[in-house]
Amino acid sequence: MDGQEYRQFDAWLARVNSACGRFSGQPLEGRFRGQLDEFCAGSMKLSTVEIGNARMQRGRRELAESCDDWFYTVFQLEGKAQLEQEDARIELCPGDITLIDAARPSALNWHGHSRQISLLLPRHLLDVPGVSIPCARRLDGSAPVVRLSHQLLHESMKGKELTICESDAALSALVCLLRPALTGRDAPTSRREQLFSKVTRMIDDHLACDDLRPEWLASEVGMSVRSLYRLFADKGLVVAQYIRNRRLDRCALALRGESSDEKLASVGYSWGFTDHSHFSTAFRQRFGITPGEYRRRHR
Repeated sequence: MDGQEYRQFDAWLARVNSACGRFSGQPLEGRFRGQLDEFCAGSMKLSTVEIGNARMQRGRRELAESCDDWFYTVFQLEGKAQLEQEDARIELCPGDITLIDAARPSALNWHGHSRQISLLLPRHLLDVPGVSIPCARRLDGSAPVVRLSHQLLHESMKGKELTICESDAALSALVCLLRPALTGRDAPTSRREQLFSKVTRMIDDHLACDDLRPEWLASEVGMSVRSLYRLFADKGLVVAQYIRNRRLDRCALALRGESSDEKLASVGYSWGFTDHSHFSTAFRQRFGITPGEYRRRHR
């Protein structure tokens, strides 16, 4: 591989890190090719990845530098891909789906041409107390529920104007389709799950309010702050971080508006960030680029 191909690989890997979180990697023997197209609609964040002859891995160093509050849901479209997580090793064929935990080490290998979609699935949507979520497990593309999941994803990608509620509904529908296939059973509905849904809906309804803090939230739903923290900890989440990330998602949606000429500081202020420097730092931590760069890229 010559210097130009190495530069192409480095540029492609940088785009992957911006869209999907921190990975390291190296080209494999043969001609490297790589392309990445991002898609964002409301809460739905995914990337279409075209790649050939490369390896990516996510080890301790990459985990320490990344957000881990999601799963990578991989929809294989063309070619094959080899995925590893802990002791599991699988090969995906066109139509297959698998789940990779962003909080644990993993590796992906592509020999020859491959094309896939990587959907960021928020951890709280899939994690249920008492239900184990197996990762790096191949869901066969011939299974009806897997075919339906592909169809739902592709239909959702046709509408970039999906609202937050619509994109949340699409993600929830995907979870409802995939969870039985992943776990072998439907997740039980409990009072605790209902309470968590109530709290997250209240967060979404009050994202622009200055009073939206754990103390206020606990008071509104009639529970102690400690119980609120425990409710989110059961999902592997921190309530203050969850609120911040939801606010950042709304800011990103505003920045993607084609007619939006609003000042960056005003966008942050509209969604609860009173300090522009803090907003810019938090945005870069979540999306890998500054708010200004994000706006320019999505225009």
